[in-house]
Amino acid sequence: MAKKEIATFEELQETLNRLNNPGALLVAGKEKSNPMTIGWGSVGIIWGRPIFAVLVRPSRFTHGLMESWPEFTVNIPSLEMDKIVNFCGTKSGRDVDKIAECKLTLEPGHKIEVPSLAECPIHYECRIVHKNNVIPSELINEITSEFYPSGDFHTVYFGEILGVYRNK
Repeated sequence: MAKKEIATFEELQETLNRLNNPGALLVAGKEKSNPMTIGWGSVGIIWGRPIFAVLVRPSRFTHGLMESWPEFTVNIPSLEMDKIVNFCGTKSGRDVDKIAECKLTLEPGHKIEVPSLAECPIHYECRIVHKNNVIPSELINEITSEFYPSGDFHTVYFGEILGVYRNK
C-alpha cells in the first residue's frame, strides 16, 4: 500500500502504544533485510534532531545488520499483526527468513536504502548518528538483575528520523 510522508511526531502516541504492546518491527540490513521485534525504544529530540533510539543485543542476528549499514526502519504494526510481531520476536534471522515465513513485503526506502514493511501502516526511516554500549557498572542493580542476568548488554543506536510515512 502506498504511504504518504507525515510530520515527524504526528503518530507518536500510536507509536508508543504499539511499542509497548506488542512491539514494533525494527528492520535492518541493506542486502539481506531482517525484521526484529522491539519493545524498547525512545523517540525525542537530541542534538537538535528528531531521534528514534533503539536497543539491540550483540547476540542478535540484527546486531550484525545494524553494524553493517548505518540505517534502519522502525515499522509500526497494525492490531491484526500481533502474531507476526510475536513470530519475529521469537525466531532468529540466522535460522529463518522471517520476511518469507510471515509473507511480508519489503518496500524501498524513500530517503534511505533499508526497506520498510508494506504491511505496517506507519514506518520511520532513520540513519544512525551515534551508538554506544550499555555500561553495566552504570546501571542500577535492579535493572541489571532483571534484564541482564547473563550479560549480553544492549547497544543503543540513535537514529535520526529522516522521514515518517503512513498509509494513505
